[in-house]
Amino acid sequence: MGNIRLDGDEKAQTAWLEAIIESADDAIISKTLDGILTSWNKAAQHIFGYTADEAVGRSVLMLIPYELRDEEAMILGKIRSGDRIEHYETTRVAKDGRLVDVSLTVSPIKDADGKIIGASKILRDITRQKQIEEERDALLKLEQDAREQAEVASRAKDEFLGLLSHELRTPLNSILGWTRILSGHNLDEAAAAQALETIDRNAKLQARLIDDMLDVSRIISGKLRLDAQAVDLTSVINSAVETLRPAAEAKHIHMRVSLDFGTGTVLGDPMRLQQVIWNLVSNAVKFVPREGSVKVSLSRVNSHAEISVSDTGPGIENDFLPYVFDRFRQADSATNKKYAGLGLGLSIVRHLVELHGGTVEAANNADDNGAVFTVKLPVMAVSRSFEQISRRADAAAAEAHLAFDSPPDLSGVKVLAVDDEQDARLLLQAMFEQCGAQIETCASVAEALEMLNEYDPDVLVSDIGMPGEDGYTLIRKVRELEEPTGKRLPAVALTAFARTEDRVQALAAGFNMHVPKPVEPAELALVISSLVK
Repeated sequence: MGNIRLDGDEKAQTAWLEAIIESADDAIISKTLDGILTSWNKAAQHIFGYTADEAVGRSVLMLIPYELRDEEAMILGKIRSGDRIEHYETTRVAKDGRLVDVSLTVSPIKDADGKIIGASKILRDITRQKQIEEERDALLKLEQDAREQAEVASRAKDEFLGLLSHELRTPLNSILGWTRILSGHNLDEAAAAQALETIDRNAKLQARLIDDMLDVSRIISGKLRLDAQAVDLTSVINSAVETLRPAAEAKHIHMRVSLDFGTGTVLGDPMRLQQVIWNLVSNAVKFVPREGSVKVSLSRVNSHAEISVSDTGPGIENDFLPYVFDRFRQADSATNKKYAGLGLGLSIVRHLVELHGGTVEAANNADDNGAVFTVKLPVMAVSRSFEQISRRADAAAAEAHLAFDSPPDLSGVKVLAVDDEQDARLLLQAMFEQCGAQIETCASVAEALEMLNEYDPDVLVSDIGMPGEDGYTLIRKVRELEEPTGKRLPAVALTAFARTEDRVQALAAGFNMHVPKPVEPAELALVISSLVK
């Protein structure tokens, strides 16, 4: 190590030190105060790829990335001042261009007179250590993000459950309150009519909230199904708009409808498409101030039918626009928010439209005066005639609006109704009696089986969800009893289990029909009429 003449002991000590340096795992090198390398051990060769012959005599700058070369001036400045640099972490570059994370310890080298003549460096490769630290930091960040997301999800769940409770209890309050008032028989005819209208409106609102929840459940589980057929969008749009026209008129909102009857037909589920239009138009009616306007239009754009619902309301905040179709997201979710709702309608709209192969977009009008929602659906290349579709739509509309002021005649029909809820039994009894039918009711499967022999009904109407034995058990036992006789009692499952899989399960168990609650009395009467015929 240099050209200094040494005696025997000194030579042995130097050889011993050189052996230690050569066998070290860390790079040990030395340099002059001008930065010229003067020694280079095997570890340095292993880390940087240069042999001793290639390195010694060259500038140390060959190991320093260009953008870090100011470090060398700083290090040499401290060495000249007699300072020692310990565990300084930086980056160096190997012969093949590979960057190496290192920890430096630099000490001044002095001659026999104590004059600083150079510097010795110990470089430890900490690349793997850095990688481990980065991986650890990344895992820690993932864990922190996961915890934050879980906390956000938990808060969102709690907020949604609170909101759900509020939205369900609000109509329930009106229903229960007016029911108790009506039970006092102290209202005149006009007030009683208003009470009944309020009960009806709030019951429908609560039913729609439950339907929305069920739809979201089907969407999440991937079990939402379409009854696909050729659909004329003009009749679908008119039906949805007419349903909401009274609400619009109550706020003096001008409803404008512009339909291109030459748009063509689309392949889809008419009830689900009507749900899409209803949600968009009801949203517009909800947000538009009194004496505003809502416009619904239908036109043909290339191979697509384009439905537009625009309004003169406050519009959508630009920050919220990207999230307007997300589930449970509302621009205003505070407890004192101005508008009611669960934040489900638009997410259901998007999913239903996408199931039909279409797209839906939300934007603000050009003058920032209101919002506009645009639905695009592919038009069928081949469709049935307009007259055929119109006749089908008219028949469907007539059936949907069938009143119970002239109920179907079920004279002579004997009905056995099974439901554990007394209110439901009383309702069925009143309904069937108005149709001229005979009816017996019971509250359990055991009672129903006992009454079957005594009463000999023409048709069975049974709930599904009952304590103890359910409606599925009842119909299976009924069918087992019928096997020796060959008879088959017509049976209807009247149940609040309204999913597609519930309908399939009811039919598989032995029911002839599945009718979801709440049911229109006229619809149930028609179902019974069709079965007994």
